[in-house]
Amino acid sequence: MMDAALVNRALAAEPLSAPPAPDPEAKAVSKWDALRELSEARQSWDLSDRDMGVLQALLSFFPRTPLEGDHLIVFPSNAALCTRLNGMPLSTMRRHLARLVAAGVIDRRDSPNGKRYARRGAEAFGFDLRPLARQFDAFRAEADRIRADRDHLKRLRETVSLMRRDLAGLSDWGCQEQGETPLWSELTALASQAARLLRRKLDADQLAALQAELDDALDAARDALSPVEIVPEAHDETADLSTSAAENERHLQDSNKDLSESEQGHEDVPVTPTRLEQSDALDGNVGPRVPLRLVVSACPEAATYADRPIRHWHDLTRTAEAVRPMMGITAPTWEEAKRALGAEEAAIVLLAMLERFSDLRSPGGYLRTLARKASEGSFSSGPMVMALLRRAA
Repeated sequence: MMDAALVNRALAAEPLSAPPAPDPEAKAVSKWDALRELSEARQSWDLSDRDMGVLQALLSFFPRTPLEGDHLIVFPSNAALCTRLNGMPLSTMRRHLARLVAAGVIDRRDSPNGKRYARRGAEAFGFDLRPLARQFDAFRAEADRIRADRDHLKRLRETVSLMRRDLAGLSDWGCQEQGETPLWSELTALASQAARLLRRKLDADQLAALQAELDDALDAARDALSPVEIVPEAHDETADLSTSAAENERHLQDSNKDLSESEQGHEDVPVTPTRLEQSDALDGNVGPRVPLRLVVSACPEAATYADRPIRHWHDLTRTAEAVRPMMGITAPTWEEAKRALGAEEAAIVLLAMLERFSDLRSPGGYLRTLARKASEGSFSSGPMVMALLRRAA
């Protein structure tokens, strides 16, 4: 006995003998591009990763890469489709196909007997891929929005992580200088709480709220320390650094054309991280051993490019990000330096290079060399900063 809903659907459907109507808005798109963009935006169409796997298998039966024209019907049998899905059960495969149809990603064109086939020179019955091509622009726009949101979330999380570390450092210093006052106890507790929160998967609103709270706390810490000179003695911070100051000063003076040639040969090649443990600097595990006030004193040019006074490490890293393209250092080289040195240490090195910019033949090649030395454990920014301080004196 036939179900009433199936009868109504059959009566409402277009005649079975009619070929697919031409779509004047259709344009040729790559089936794999469409799959990739829809996979990124699948949650907006209420689709799962397994739904996308079934769609990928379905697309593999279409013989051409571009989806163009009016005949975009594939007609694999259930057995063939399940085989290509690595033996997925028939009931499961049908459920995922139904979800793809309900989402409007594909259409069904059933034959009178329910089989899928094509006759030579006549119409075909199976799954129509025209909706996938027709909605490609919508898939791509939504995927771009999702990628932009993800990048924004990543940058926001990095900023909050740096601010959290700034607050922890200032709180420790304040306790040493002024004792265990209620203010420093409160700020220390806030830094610890922020560290715990950052272990979770926070959304953009939660990170923005935490950023605002940390920003107020950093202002309070700065105001409390403003009467206090927080520059430690230079020898206390640099006695145990591995490389001599003279050696790092020579680095700034002796950049040669070999670095320029290496820069031209490799500048635009993406670089694989060589020292993954250094990337922990973004999470607060690794930090520069040079005090911030010492760096600012050694690199006065940085203040020229900063949009506000450099009072915290995230101010310094933001200034370095702004200066980097002006120095002719490309994004791949900068990303390599941050991976090898950590974000803050890379910012110190870049702003130190800015002080001796006229002496460098190839700033990008020089930075790449220092990043390689850092990945080998043979470079620290401390002697470079001390050399600049002695030069200024």
